[in-house]
Amino acid sequence: MSPEAERYLAKAVLILEHARAMLGINLTEDAGRAAYLASYQAAEAFISERTGRIAKTHGGAHREFARLAMRESRIDNELRRFLPQAYNLKAICDYELGPDAIVPPEQAAIAIETAARFIQCLTEILSDAEKP
Repeated sequence: MSPEAERYLAKAVLILEHARAMLGINLTEDAGRAAYLASYQAAEAFISERTGRIAKTHGGAHREFARLAMRESRIDNELRRFLPQAYNLKAICDYELGPDAIVPPEQAAIAIETAARFIQCLTEILSDAEKP
């Protein structure tokens, strides 16, 4: 695994830890946003390792990850769809106002656990690529 991919994955794990801490003190919007950002970092690791490039936008990362994930049988359908779905949590935190600006604790918890699976899956794939 390249040093760049390792740095992206380390950042993903750190952000995921932050998401869990945020959820623990009922900052559910921030926790949901962090779950997305952790997944985004892991997706960038995967994209970087497979293409030698990084995505310059969130939408670009979503598209490139989806394209690459189609070729990887170890990424299940739920994880393939997770990145753009989790982006909605970031959008709620960053852009929504009023009653639409709420992420229920259960939704944030599910996003965090799915992000953990997403990061673990990509870490295993990228680690396995190094083995002969």
